Amino acid sequence: MEFLGFLPILILVALAAVQLGIAAYAAQQAGTAARAAARTASLDEPRTSPQAAGEAAISGWLADGTGISSGGCGGGEAQATATVEIPSVIPGFDFGSAEKSATMPCDDGDDFDGGTDSPGAAAMGGDR
Repeated sequence: MEFLGFLPILILVALAAVQLGIAAYAAQQAGTAARAAARTASLDEPRTSPQAAGEAAISGWLADGTGISSGGCGGGEAQATATVEIPSVIPGFDFGSAEKSATMPCDDGDDFDGGTDSPGAAAMGGDR
């Protein structure tokens, strides 16, 4: 009989643990989306938009509550921010959203082909 009185507390602790795991996963997915969007924004000729790249990097069940914003290559860096809504296992509770940002250096067009502007060009015979 004592176990029956303790059961609601155990269920509440279990739900809290699951909710904590979901919140951590949402934060991790926001970081992944921000990095993918910033990486795409840093390219000279990207094949897709930074927003599409960020959304593609997120799990399908979290994609509905996702927002991604990115800027161009201002100052030699591209920055993106992803916001992912944290799903709730407890109906009626709102746990907000996880927001992560990422910054990537912009692609300068140098493909390191051994041209005269690469550091070891003279040693490799690049300026003959």
